[in-house]
Amino acid sequence: MVGWTLRILVALGLLGSAWVHWVVWDDWGRYEDEVGPMFLVNVVAGVVIALAVVAWRGHWLPELAAVGFGAATLLAYVLSLTTGFFGVTEQFRTDEEVWGVVTEAGCVVFGLVLLALRFGILGGSVRQREGARA
Repeated sequence: MVGWTLRILVALGLLGSAWVHWVVWDDWGRYEDEVGPMFLVNVVAGVVIALAVVAWRGHWLPELAAVGFGAATLLAYVLSLTTGFFGVTEQFRTDEEVWGVVTEAGCVVFGLVLLALRFGILGGSVRQREGARA
């Protein structure tokens, strides 16, 4: 049960981040030659990885991809806040920015916990809890 709850939380984080990137792309990203296509990549990647996390529970790769997705997206956002990222500078003022940080942090945190459970770092494994074959 814990494994499924974590999977759903990771998938919701990925889908939330994909939605935020779609909204931002629709708002202004479509007009940016360099960073605009990256927003669309995040939309597609968020959906694909979310589906993989829920459907492919016998392997650790989708969980690692979710953590990497969240961490890379957060890093790009931090760069846009500090030094700029491909000419884009942000100021952490919009709801989209807040929800982006929340959803991507969720991907990282819940994904790491799911990986820790899978490899027995937190006592037991997801495989044991879910009865899945690895």
